[in-house]
Amino acid sequence: MTGDNAVNIGSPQPPQKADVLARVCAALSAGDADTAKAIIDTDYPMVIGTKAQRRYTLTETLRTFYRDGFLDRYSGTQLIHPGALRTLSMLLPKEFPAHLNGKMTETHFAQWELFPTIDHVDPVARGGADDASNWVTTSMLRNSAKAHWTLSELGWTLHPPGDARHWDGLSSWFTGYLTDRPDLASSSGYLRRWLRATRVVQAERA
Repeated sequence: MTGDNAVNIGSPQPPQKADVLARVCAALSAGDADTAKAIIDTDYPMVIGTKAQRRYTLTETLRTFYRDGFLDRYSGTQLIHPGALRTLSMLLPKEFPAHLNGKMTETHFAQWELFPTIDHVDPVARGGADDASNWVTTSMLRNSAKAHWTLSELGWTLHPPGDARHWDGLSSWFTGYLTDRPDLASSSGYLRRWLRATRVVQAERA
């Protein structure tokens, strides 16, 4: 058989997950628990992962951000260096607030929408590796939405990385601004940590 309506008998489609559970229910209704268990084990097995670990350092985090061009790999949106976001919130506390505990009513939405984080493409809790090959840059917003789901389960695609030579998430502005204003840098341990790590990565890439 040929044409658009052809059926590829040699490549059967995987069973629909709802259909798998429907067959399990049918087996249970028939009093056949062994068959129900076998159906689950074969067509919808339990995947046992491990507790998610966060092993990356601040420097490794920034290397990932630079590698991905400060681009949200799940949405294609340009993101902003965390230090730059915090600097803006300190300079413009009324217009661009950032509550230290993330209180929604006292935090500008950019602190979630444009704040870069590392996510595991294949969730660690479901067996994914916790190493750079499985790390991607995404916003805090998208990271929270993805949680422990896979891209295929969410219907998401992975965007290609950006180029940090063209967009560095305002990293250069952040380091330059604080270099010229050491009093501001010394006023915040958060800024100092990000500044040190950023300078290390910038030196590596020079």
